[in-house]
Amino acid sequence: MCDCLFCKFVSGEIPVNKVYEDENMIVIRDINPQAKNHFLAIPKEHFKLLADATVKQIETVGKCLKKISELSDLLELKNGYRLVINQGDDAGQTVFHLHVHILSGQKMGWQPA
Repeated sequence: MCDCLFCKFVSGEIPVNKVYEDENMIVIRDINPQAKNHFLAIPKEHFKLLADATVKQIETVGKCLKKISELSDLLELKNGYRLVINQGDDAGQTVFHLHVHILSGQKMGWQPA
């Protein structure tokens, strides 16, 4: 049995309010928003990092990214948005199931480290 939090969201073992779902991913609101609108696009298949992904999994990520742009109204993306994929501890990844942060609804600046 997988002990991954996001796998439990995908399977329904832990109920979440899904904003969107298709054969490739679910989209939920982030519980710790970093922008006015902060969603997570979570691929249904578990893999930790882009470096761990198979070609098929990378194709799925591509489909997820394309679908995000098609969900502009639902996700309130009309004035622009930011996509973030954290990879590893140093990048701030806290759940090791690849996912895409979708941030929108406000002007966002750039804050280099």
